[in-house]
Amino acid sequence: MSQRRLTWSSLIAAAAATAALGMPGMAAASGYWHPANNEAGVTTHPDHFKSSKTRAEVRAEAEAAMRQQGGLSRFNANSYPAPVQANGPGKTRQQVIDELVNETPAARAERESMWRN
Repeated sequence: MSQRRLTWSSLIAAAAATAALGMPGMAAASGYWHPANNEAGVTTHPDHFKSSKTRAEVRAEAEAAMRQQGGLSRFNANSYPAPVQANGPGKTRQQVIDELVNETPAARAERESMWRN
């Protein structure tokens, strides 16, 4: 077995790697999240978070971004579709039941065909 000597380049590389891996931990120590020995791995301290914007300003920016993107943004792109505005008073339960009872066989076949694969 041969023994390798430590070179300046390997020492500099090791120091750079140590510094690069240690930076996120040092940044987290002074911020909102702190490392902890629990299931989540962190604890939060809201009093350490400093924001330069008010809640109203953030909401206004988010709404402007949603309008600019046609209703989709990174916040709700995978969400359910936007709620549809009602055009008038809806039907009562009894009105819907009466429509189903009184529909023609052709209308029923057409409605049921929508649900077939």
